[in-house]
Amino acid sequence: MNDKKGLSFFEKYLTLWVILCIAAGIIIGKFLPAIPDFLNKLEYARVSIPVAVLIWLMIYPMMLKIDFTSIVKSVKDPKGLIITIVTNWIIKPFTMYFFAWLFFFVVFNKFITADNARSYLAGAVLLGAAPCTAMVFVWSYLTKGNPAHTLVQVAINDLIILFAFTPIVAFLLGISNITVPYDTLILSVVLFVVIPLTLGFISRISIIKYKGKDFFEYKFIPKFNNITITGLLLTLIIIFSFQGNIILKQPFVILLIAVPLIIQTFFIFFIAYFWAKIWDTKHDIASPAAMIGASNFFELAVAVAISLFGLTSGAALATVVGVLVEVPVMLTLVKISNHTRGWFRKDVLEEFGIDS
Repeated sequence: MNDKKGLSFFEKYLTLWVILCIAAGIIIGKFLPAIPDFLNKLEYARVSIPVAVLIWLMIYPMMLKIDFTSIVKSVKDPKGLIITIVTNWIIKPFTMYFFAWLFFFVVFNKFITADNARSYLAGAVLLGAAPCTAMVFVWSYLTKGNPAHTLVQVAINDLIILFAFTPIVAFLLGISNITVPYDTLILSVVLFVVIPLTLGFISRISIIKYKGKDFFEYKFIPKFNNITITGLLLTLIIIFSFQGNIILKQPFVILLIAVPLIIQTFFIFFIAYFWAKIWDTKHDIASPAAMIGASNFFELAVAVAISLFGLTSGAALATVVGVLVEVPVMLTLVKISNHTRGWFRKDVLEEFGIDS
């Protein structure tokens, strides 16, 4: 496997870098409290300016990869898109809410206070309402997914986020007795989706027009390699510098939060995957359709959690735990997908040159 086309060394060991950044943040918060105290003052409308800059660095490279003209191709094979849309927006947010509620309020109720449970639940809901965008290209490649169809799935999901993310999150958090200011939530979506999406679109059109598509794909986009992950890791250091004391007092809280997130990931993957099998969808469409729902747009979730509840909130911590568990869990699902390619009749027939 060529890591340059799949996972780079940096991406392959993302979980390790996340752990190191968490440790660095905790150490800074414990022994250099002046740093988080200073950063906490750099806020506007409950949005941390340093974190906002880092999150823009994370999201902008993703938006560059969206080719809006490819959306029209989805009509040729709508099954994968239907599976993706229904799984991501009708099933996933509500099952995430259920698993988070079950574990935070019932299974772990002796270990988590009611206030913390509500905060962790909020973070889980933010993850559940934000399907994956960029990393799904890597998961798709590793499972030999159809790149054009994957691109369409990602583009459509990004467009749906613009109008579906806010009402879904507000509804689910509302029934959790958590007051959600619509203006803050909408502002977060505008800041971290609409603006970078617009800039990405303008950049793509302009650069391709004046420099050509080859320059854009092979010279411009590669300049942003690892920028997203670097921004994410720096964000983690800032967040965990505020969470240091809490984590040191309750080190197992990360594990408690991770349990429902991991269960949800496997649950959603297999819903989409088996649905695709029942519909007789090709594996190279079924796999990315399932991967998008299983993974999360954690950059958006982290951004909104920070905007709504603050850097020191349990909601922000829960979204970061989502980052921690995502890479190893998704790599496990990649292996499962590759080992079950033979389940899909069309792929087996084509392998032997038989017209299905």
